[in-house]
Amino acid sequence: MALLTGTIAVLGSIFFTPFLMLLLCIIFLASIGKSIGVRRLYIKLLLMIFEYGRANIETAQKNAGLALPAESEDESHGSSNKTAVTSQQPQINGMKKTDVVLTNGNTISRDDKHILVPDLKNGSDDEATVDKDDFDLSNCFDYIKAGMEAIIEDQVTSRFEAEELKNWNLMTRTNRRYEFISWRLTVIWMCGFIIRYCFLFPLRVVICFFGVMWLTLCTALVGYLADGPFKQWLNRRISIMCFGILSAALSSVITYHNEGENRPSAAGICVANHTSPIDVLVLMCDNCYSLIGQRHGGFLGVLQRALARASPHIWFERSEVKDRHAVARKLKEHVSNPSNPPILIFPEGTCINNTSVMQFKKGSFEVGSVIYPVAIKYDPRFGDAFWNSSRYSMMQYLYMMMTSWAIVCEVWYLPPMHQKEGESAIDFANRVKGVIAKQGGLVDLVWDGQLKRVKPKKEWMERQQEEFSKRLKVE
Repeated sequence: MALLTGTIAVLGSIFFTPFLMLLLCIIFLASIGKSIGVRRLYIKLLLMIFEYGRANIETAQKNAGLALPAESEDESHGSSNKTAVTSQQPQINGMKKTDVVLTNGNTISRDDKHILVPDLKNGSDDEATVDKDDFDLSNCFDYIKAGMEAIIEDQVTSRFEAEELKNWNLMTRTNRRYEFISWRLTVIWMCGFIIRYCFLFPLRVVICFFGVMWLTLCTALVGYLADGPFKQWLNRRISIMCFGILSAALSSVITYHNEGENRPSAAGICVANHTSPIDVLVLMCDNCYSLIGQRHGGFLGVLQRALARASPHIWFERSEVKDRHAVARKLKEHVSNPSNPPILIFPEGTCINNTSVMQFKKGSFEVGSVIYPVAIKYDPRFGDAFWNSSRYSMMQYLYMMMTSWAIVCEVWYLPPMHQKEGESAIDFANRVKGVIAKQGGLVDLVWDGQLKRVKPKKEWMERQQEEFSKRLKVE
């Protein structure tokens, strides 16, 4: 026991000083918003290792006479999303824009509207109804096919599972078949495990703890200053500095596009697609925003109270969130003050798995203010940023983020948009959503993200019934 204690003490004395110096260097660089390029070099090295691992897996499976899998298993979220959506190409081999290609080569057609309309075997757009004199039981086969397609791979459920990885990223939660496929890959995987859990994880925890404490202290001091231009300037600098430190706790590598001409700078509403709570951190590393949302307890509650001391944020109790008029009134009050920072809103209302953009709530588009669209796209090869809040708590999610390789994402600032004359709030929201989806390479869906928690609306089911009855209607 004494020997073990002595060994630990010696190792601690050897590694403590380098660890402390590295920690201080990371915090200092993050606080001044500078980078020496170590994280980007780290990402390039990881890509080389992943490529070597892929080649090693293919060689080992070929030597063993096994069929190569089309894609690896998914992250710890247990996803089986086996599709590749071809939404960015208008037509491929005669398929529609929203056709989905399964890994076995079959296709499942999708309709962009709320109505799931099957394709008639011999039909065209002119054949909206069936000849009633020639009605046959086989006419129902198209509806049976459409229903089975929805069960196999519907547009909603698959958006709340982890994004599929094409190649293994050397984490056991992404695949449990490859660790021991060859001795070379086993050695690399074990080294990666040690680096992620014994070096990166404790380092990131310390940086995160320091970042939260520093944010809390700085915002508390700024809160004592009188309102005015100096307080706004200081709050902006402190916000970017503190969130830069917090981003270092995830080894974040963020690339911003068009920040010079399109970054939100005046009072207005900034809207973005929503993948994770990290979305706020990603955007706050480059700009200062006011936030709106429901009051939380725990770790998120600490951050909310800290931020509210230095800047005008809008936090609602659970009962108030349901009052749409109260939300709209506070939004209008905020954007009417030109000295307030732009307010950041995620109109989807829930986290989507980095592959799609779902229905935008119209509330933030009824205010009549300028809208600053922002598209965010994460690279899932280094870590899955999607938060499935129905399966993981915030602390579990942070643990998975801090034991991932890194968080790599791209952010596009898009030109400001205004509501056109005669354009409804819903149409305006859909137009903004379409712009974000196109820029981020995401699938533009009409479905409400809340479907992962509630049943479909009754009127949607009634519209399906109406569509079915029209096709069988006897004139």
